[in-house]
Amino acid sequence: MLSTLAFVLAVGTADGKDPAPIKNPKLREELLARVEKEQAARHRIIEANAAGKKLNPTEFAQVLGLDKDNREWLKGVVEKHGWPGKSLVGEDGAHAAWLLVQHADPDLPFQKKCLDLMKAVVKAGEVEKKDLAYLTDRVLSNEGKKQLYGTQLVQADGRMVPKPIEDEDKVDERRKEVGLQSLAEYLKIATEAYKPKKP
Repeated sequence: MLSTLAFVLAVGTADGKDPAPIKNPKLREELLARVEKEQAARHRIIEANAAGKKLNPTEFAQVLGLDKDNREWLKGVVEKHGWPGKSLVGEDGAHAAWLLVQHADPDLPFQKKCLDLMKAVVKAGEVEKKDLAYLTDRVLSNEGKKQLYGTQLVQADGRMVPKPIEDEDKVDERRKEVGLQSLAEYLKIATEAYKPKKP
């Protein structure tokens, strides 16, 4: 189950410029509220694991329930608006929408649909290349294929390791192209985040 609690580094604004007016601030607020709620539920499980506590099935069920509700809600958003990009919901809202679909693993066709929608607008600056890279890897991994950027991790012998990567020798080149740090640095941060805490 921990593998479904995707380790994702927060993405902030890159250039510090004043954001353009948001077309749908109410939708942005709803996206942010949903992400705040599901992230809080995930962090409780991660913290319990790090503390060496027995994982609570009820909390797992809560995460799965939130994911299902968010997935069905986001389908309606996508049906009405297409992909909710930066011009519609702001940079943080677009990032929140990505995080919700990143956790929509039970519905691979929907993830693939959103991936295609994001690919179509990334050049226009509507989505972050980093977010697109994470979802690309997520879809590939869910299809049983090798990932491109090494973002999808599993726990092994007390550390985080990437799922199989295509042409791994060039993974850092691909990561750099989308603004991600080196794979080694990413794995170090991820392992530290999931490492059991000393009493």
